[in-house]
Amino acid sequence: MILLSITKDIFFLLVAFMAGVAMATQGSMNSALSKAIGLSEATFVVHFSATVVILIILILGISHGNWGNYSQVPWYYYLGGFIGVLITYGVVVSIPKLGVAVATTAIIVGQVLTACLVDHFGFFGLEKIPFTWLKFLGLVFLSIGAKLLLN
Repeated sequence: MILLSITKDIFFLLVAFMAGVAMATQGSMNSALSKAIGLSEATFVVHFSATVVILIILILGISHGNWGNYSQVPWYYYLGGFIGVLITYGVVVSIPKLGVAVATTAIIVGQVLTACLVDHFGFFGLEKIPFTWLKFLGLVFLSIGAKLLLN
């Protein structure tokens, strides 16, 4: 049973790693697209193409969600699209100025800090996971790494 758990952990770590690879690649591509057609235009293309892809997935019935719960969730859970636009703008603007490595590291520091706070307070109905001094130290090292990459 422990081996199965370790294998699952490694699988999900690889999935997360691949999401990071995709993010750095997508951010670079979005920045290049922005230079060619403009920031707002690139953001529109990115989100429109994502909408088309997810629409196809929904039409094909690949997802097994429950639209019946739509009205039962808090209104602010629907701000993900708005936040997605802010993320796209932030990535597209920061990568050309800082480079992919520094921008991505800064993004990761922000993500991890926010994730630690979400975990600690159990926001959005998630299980509370305490913010420890060791996690704080990890954030400090991440931040130092971001600063070192600037040189």
